[in-house]
Amino acid sequence: MHTTLIAAAELAQHLTDPNWVIVDCRHDLANSDAGRDAYAAGHIQNARFAHLDLDLSGPKSGPDGIFRGRHPLPERHALIETLRRLGVNERSQVVAYDAHGGMFAARLWWLLRWIGHPAVAVLDGGLATWQAQGLPLVTPVAANPRGDIVEKPTLTRTVTAAELLLNLHDLQKTVVDARSPDRYRGENETLDPVGGHIPGARNRFFKDNLQADGRFKSGPELKREWTPLLDSAESSVMQCGSGVTACHNLLALELAGLHGAALYPGSWSEWCADPARPVARGAE
Repeated sequence: MHTTLIAAAELAQHLTDPNWVIVDCRHDLANSDAGRDAYAAGHIQNARFAHLDLDLSGPKSGPDGIFRGRHPLPERHALIETLRRLGVNERSQVVAYDAHGGMFAARLWWLLRWIGHPAVAVLDGGLATWQAQGLPLVTPVAANPRGDIVEKPTLTRTVTAAELLLNLHDLQKTVVDARSPDRYRGENETLDPVGGHIPGARNRFFKDNLQADGRFKSGPELKREWTPLLDSAESSVMQCGSGVTACHNLLALELAGLHGAALYPGSWSEWCADPARPVARGAE
């Protein structure tokens, strides 16, 4: 079972294995059609496509009309239906990939763990590494049988904005923001209406988890880099702009052997939507 990363060479040996489900998670935050268009132009053999906005996220506002963030979690029943449509079974080894160093693939990795499916891994280095090794892309879309996955006890944890607001007073949790340093400081904000970060949050840009070639750093190296940021993994919360790249940091923590951190799904996009919530700017 692969539960974190898988190398391109190993994935290439399982392209026709009926117990393996490969999911293309390519996306562009500025162009919601870009991922599907890229998939149509060429994808890994037998891969299915999952859209970040339509398949891996839920409605931006709840029944109460309150904004939940740009990429809130899907309802569990909707996620199960999506996974069944993609052909995921109880016995499936799922592999997610993208063209962005795992930026979007890690979201599917986390979501499967959220509904209790541990056999999910991200293609290390994504399509860049796949193609650098001379491995092909195809255009035909293979038919896939409907899956039968069911929800099991979760392997993850989440926290709410209300919990983090309380945390501002007792600081029991270490909050880590996965956005780029400039957006963390409140500069060059183009995705959300307010720039800045949750007071007390520390910054760990998700791209710092990667080597120059786009593959993840080794577990020991990640552990050396992450340990000074955290009091403990179990008391830590990962967030970002909308709950997507925070999953990249959660994957890095798993590789580092630092287990138990939670996700704040709404992240900065939800937090800053309520003017009553405090905002910090600058490097601290």
